[in-house]
Amino acid sequence: MPWLSTLIAVPVVGAVAVALLPKGADKLAKQVALVVSLVVLALTLAVTIQFSPRGERFQYVETYDWIPSFGVHWGLAVDGIALVLIALSAVLVPVVILASWHDADGTGADNPPKRSVKTYFSLLLVLEAMMIGVFAATDIFLFYVFFEAMLIPMYFMIGSYGGVQRSYAAVKFLLYSLFGGLLMLVAVIALYGIAGRNTFMFPELVGVITDPTTQKWLFLGFFIAFAIKAPLWPFHTWLPDAAAQAPAGAAVLLVGVLDKVGTYGMLRFCLELFPDAAKFFTPLVLVLAVVGIVYGAIVAIGQTDMKRLIAYTSISHFGFIAMGVFAMTADSAAGATLYMVNHGFSTGVLFLVAGFLIYRRGSAYIADYGGVQKVAPLLAGAFLIAGLSGLSLPGLSSFVSEFMVLIGTFSSEAVAGINYAVFAIIATTGVILAAIYILWMYKRVAGGPTAESVAGMKDLNGREKWVVAPLIALIIGLGFYPKPLLDVINPAVDTTLANVSVTEHQAPVPVAEQKGAGE
Repeated sequence: MPWLSTLIAVPVVGAVAVALLPKGADKLAKQVALVVSLVVLALTLAVTIQFSPRGERFQYVETYDWIPSFGVHWGLAVDGIALVLIALSAVLVPVVILASWHDADGTGADNPPKRSVKTYFSLLLVLEAMMIGVFAATDIFLFYVFFEAMLIPMYFMIGSYGGVQRSYAAVKFLLYSLFGGLLMLVAVIALYGIAGRNTFMFPELVGVITDPTTQKWLFLGFFIAFAIKAPLWPFHTWLPDAAAQAPAGAAVLLVGVLDKVGTYGMLRFCLELFPDAAKFFTPLVLVLAVVGIVYGAIVAIGQTDMKRLIAYTSISHFGFIAMGVFAMTADSAAGATLYMVNHGFSTGVLFLVAGFLIYRRGSAYIADYGGVQKVAPLLAGAFLIAGLSGLSLPGLSSFVSEFMVLIGTFSSEAVAGINYAVFAIIATTGVILAAIYILWMYKRVAGGPTAESVAGMKDLNGREKWVVAPLIALIIGLGFYPKPLLDVINPAVDTTLANVSVTEHQAPVPVAEQKGAGE
């Protein structure tokens, strides 16, 4: 069975079905979209259960000629890294659909949606197909197609259903992303021409480009595109506007999944296709990552808008992920991959709870709240757990991944006289700053005396409980027991690092064994 093609096709077919529903069938459109997303989740679980972490690196391989004259294939496959990110997408989409039940209705909104309810849910399903495709693609040209195609549904979701400045935010998001995509397209075409293999298949291009100068230029083309997508400082300025203006559900997918394509691309393509260039630029990337960690956290502290604050925290988190990728140790790379998943869950809950608060109060400004925990304890409790995960409290999922990134970076060998432990030490200040911005936001929103404007605020209803409960369970469960994910991630990370010619430090051989070997 072509599992991966099926995973892409099901939401596309579902999107068409929703779009063809009669006008006014809004509730049916939501129900169909939810059922389709649950089918995708079930299929993803089936794929995950059958996946063998210690088997072949790429599994569920599908390769069909697409444009034979140019060596372009419909090439799909997954390793452990791609699989966990596809699973992240499959988990978040039904949660977002359920959370977005009224996002496109426009009831009581100052800026009513420009398009219909069924269009919104069709776009969600199309976006899910693109997200699965971009992680599953093993043909680099096909990856580029999905990389760019993701922009279309997200652009319309922000521009048609977002806040007051939605048009500005949507255009800014699109222009930044298109610029990065253009750079990558140039690099992809150059890679194809220089390799001379008449193929875009990733496994066949690993190790082909050996000239150091060529590697550096091609690396920059890919890296800048991924740094914009992530976004990594200083390519980040589009994210706060887009996340603040997007509907809460769209913001979850934007920050929780779409931006992970950037860090996934760094790990998959930048390291393996251009290993020498990756090592050459590593000190620069680590500087950008550490600056992003500290900058994102400091700017988050000064935010007055909840959604912008959460967006800036994500810039800080993406700095940790990029640092883990380019530290190039097994712990740091596995921690970075796990961080992508955990960040999707914790930030997802933060955006969703912020959306629930804004829907009830009609304002995203932190100063307009106060004492929510007294009138809506479940809502405030979900907010607190997600926030504590965001600041990497031990026992919650983000702690494990952040610890692995820091310890892996700290133990990385010094290169060209640069001690990577310094980067890890500076990055730990992000943990302290995270405690400040998370606890400050929670105290202002949920603590203190109850503000008159929230005195009658309702707690989570049944639908909203179904939205946050699975994500809270995953945050706590993966905090105590991340082994199932790491068992899938580690073999893929080991293979990636082997292709970059990076190996783990060997433990020193005891003197007694050395003598025995000499005898």
